[in-house]
Amino acid sequence: MSIASDIEQIKRQEESLRFTGFDEASAWSLGNAMRESAVARKLPFVIDIRTGIRPLFYCALPGSTAENADWARRKVNTVYRFEAASYRVGLEHKSSGKVFDQTRGITPLDFAPAGGGFPIRIGPVVIGCVTVSGVPQRDDHNFVVECLAGFLKVPYAGIALPPETA
Repeated sequence: MSIASDIEQIKRQEESLRFTGFDEASAWSLGNAMRESAVARKLPFVIDIRTGIRPLFYCALPGSTAENADWARRKVNTVYRFEAASYRVGLEHKSSGKVFDQTRGITPLDFAPAGGGFPIRIGPVVIGCVTVSGVPQRDDHNFVVECLAGFLKVPYAGIALPPETA
């Protein structure tokens, strides 16, 4: 698959994975399901779920580090700035040749165009973000999408990214 087809598939994921409502109980249920899945797979994740700047669920699993927490923070900033999955933002910048740096008001210390951050939308409005950090970026992204699909009862096979090609 090409970068362009991955971008289009991520856009489909963003369209398919929308909420009708989201609150503290939703965050707790989703976060616990994500944690259980990560623990079962022995994934060294930081999991962060928030609305606005308000954290609603956070955990750091064995093997994660302070660096993962910082990557999650930067991915959250990216999702909010661009109102898109952080992996899509990275792929779009890579394919366009646009520089992702201070010339656009974006510092690498505060933004990460890398997989793992996904917008929580109610209708067209981004109200929050689900973010993980701990494994390679495409795997971070796929884990979040798989968990959101399960939570929202959307068939994952129909929206999953294909394996990455070299």
